[in-house]
Amino acid sequence: MSFASDVKEEIGKQYDKGRHCQIAQLAVIFALTGHIKRDFKNENYIEMRTENLTVAKKSYMLLKCMFDISPEVMIRTHNLMARSKNYFICIKDSENVLEVLRTIKLLSDEDTWGDFNAVNQLIIRNTCCKRAFLRGAFMVAGSVTNPQKGYHLEIAVTSVSLAQQLKEAMSCFEIDAKIVERKKYQVVYIKEGAQIVDFLNVIGAHKALMEFENVRIVKEVRNFVNRQVNCETANISKIVNTAARQIEDIKYIQCNRGFSALTDGLKEIAELRLEYPDSSLQELGKMLDRPISKSGVNHRLKKLSNIANEIRQEKENMNL
Repeated sequence: MSFASDVKEEIGKQYDKGRHCQIAQLAVIFALTGHIKRDFKNENYIEMRTENLTVAKKSYMLLKCMFDISPEVMIRTHNLMARSKNYFICIKDSENVLEVLRTIKLLSDEDTWGDFNAVNQLIIRNTCCKRAFLRGAFMVAGSVTNPQKGYHLEIAVTSVSLAQQLKEAMSCFEIDAKIVERKKYQVVYIKEGAQIVDFLNVIGAHKALMEFENVRIVKEVRNFVNRQVNCETANISKIVNTAARQIEDIKYIQCNRGFSALTDGLKEIAELRLEYPDSSLQELGKMLDRPISKSGVNHRLKKLSNIANEIRQEKENMNL
């Protein structure tokens, strides 16, 4: 199974003890999978359709536990070769239909219809109910990339108002989700690793959270080590290039003027640099008869470079 399937299976096994949380989860599952249809007697019945077995099981269990009803379950495939199956959860008893619709506030006591494109705000006003709401939404319409490949979690819905509800519910847990339109869908998404971890924690996917976090930590450590190695490599290259230029300048002085015109301090550091081309400035400073600091060595080598440049300039002027 994919990482996303593992997450859905994990949260599908959770059971909300509070009826208010069960209502929140059922309401969002219905918003994403449910329809009101009419039978041959022209009576309303509820049909919830999904391709996800976990969602089908959760829908059935919620209806069974909350209303003590046993919905009809049908499984259909388009053809014998089709791997995917469609699961239909149907409630046909008129009294049960009314009870369910009133419980999830799609039908008022005065028989006026609510908004089928969103979940009634009263249902998700509590923090615990927001968790159940997000859990149900992800179970039906969510996906998350395997952390080995990248960081991306999303819930794709067709309703603008439901997408906004999801975004606002996430923000209550300090999760900064974004919304983007993709064809007919409003996609609520998170791309930051730490925020995905927070979301998995909110919906109670603790096993998946640990797996995600372990991968994320390993990747971050690997990236840190790579950055350190790259930095060290860059520093070494810089040191080698600088030393090569210093040696080139010193040899130029030696060939064109000699060391006799140099002060004792410059002559000593010039000879040491030629003798120990791979040594650091700090190491060169310690080799002197009178040891000096790294900055002191650097100062002397810069003087030698200036002298070499002066000689080069003199030669150019003579050739004019």
